[in-house]
Amino acid sequence: MISMFDVDETDLTGMIRTNIYDQSTLLLRKSEMADPLSQVVELLRPSAVFSKGISGAGAWAVEYAEFGLPGFCAVTKGSCRLAVHGSPSVVLHEGDFVLLPATPAFVMSSMEPARAQRIDPKTSPLANQEIRYGRQAGPPDVQQFGGWFNFGAPDARLFVGLLPRMIHIKGERRLSQLVQFLGDEVAREAAGHQLILQRYIEILLIEALRAAPSRDTHPGLLRGLADARIGMALRAMHRDLEHNWTIPALAQETGMSRSAFFDRFVRMVGQRPMEYLLAWRMAVAKNLLQSGGLAMDEVARRIGYGSASTFSTAFSRHVGVPPRRFLQDSALDGRAGRVRPTDAGGHLAGA
Repeated sequence: MISMFDVDETDLTGMIRTNIYDQSTLLLRKSEMADPLSQVVELLRPSAVFSKGISGAGAWAVEYAEFGLPGFCAVTKGSCRLAVHGSPSVVLHEGDFVLLPATPAFVMSSMEPARAQRIDPKTSPLANQEIRYGRQAGPPDVQQFGGWFNFGAPDARLFVGLLPRMIHIKGERRLSQLVQFLGDEVAREAAGHQLILQRYIEILLIEALRAAPSRDTHPGLLRGLADARIGMALRAMHRDLEHNWTIPALAQETGMSRSAFFDRFVRMVGQRPMEYLLAWRMAVAKNLLQSGGLAMDEVARRIGYGSASTFSTAFSRHVGVPPRRFLQDSALDGRAGRVRPTDAGGHLAGA
C-alpha cells in the first residue's frame, strides 16, 4: 500500500486536496475497524486553525499563561527548550513535534538562559506575520511552525482529560510535513478551505496520538489502548456501542477475571469501565442529537438503551438537562456563535 508520504510534496498536496474528504471519512467512520482514536478525534470536531512561523536568535525566552485550547508546533531548524508548567523541561530539536491537548502555562526559550517575556495568549492580538524572538538581525538559530485550534464537541474537556498533558514526538518527518501543509492551507483560503483544514487537523491528531510513546503517558486512553488486554475491551465498547456491556462481558472479552479486569482498566485508563462507557455513550448521543434527523428512540437504540425513556433518564442524570433541552440550548449556542480567544500566534498556542 502506498503511503501518502511516499510521494513528493506537490503530488501529495494535490492528492490531499482532491481526495481528503472521501479518504478521511472512510478512515473515521468505518465502524468495523473499531478504532477508538479515530472515533474520539472525529467526535471532538477540531476546527478554527491559527498557525504561524516562529524563529529565534541569540538569547530569548517567552512565558505563556494557560491557554486551554490545543496547541502544536514542529521544529524545522535548530533547537530550543520547552518547559510546561508542572513537568520537567525538554529540549526540542529539528524534526520534533509537540502537541498540548489543553495548553497549560509554558516557557519556550533559547538554549542559553534569558529573562522571559510574559504573554497572555487570551488577550494578546493575533500576529499577521512570522514572529522573531531575540536578536532581530542575521540568520535564526531556531525555526518552528506552530499554532492552535478549537474542539467543537461539548464533551471535549472530558476526552482531552484522557490524553497526556504533553505529547513530544522526536524526529517524525511526516508530522512536520503535515504541519507545513496545514500552514499552507491556512494561508491559501481557497474553495473548500474549512473542510480541508478540519481533515488535516483530524489526520494530524491521529498521527500524533498513535505515535506518542505510550509507556511515558499517564493513565488515559493512549495507555489503555497500548495495553493488550484493556485495548481489547476499549475496542469492543467502540465497535458495538449498542451491546449491553457489563463488567463480566468485558472481562470475558479480555480473558481476565472480573476483579483483575476492573483493577487493570482503572490503572490503565484512570476511570472505571462503566464510567468510561457511559461517558462515551453520552458523547455519541450528543453528536447524534445535534446532527438531527433521528427519533429519540433511534438515538437510544444506537447507544445501547432499550427505550427513549431510559435513555432520557440516563442523559438527564449525566448531562444535567433532558435531551430536548440540550438540543434547544445547542441551537441557541449555535445562533449566538462561539467566542474564540485571541492569541499572540505561533509557539504552540501562542508566540
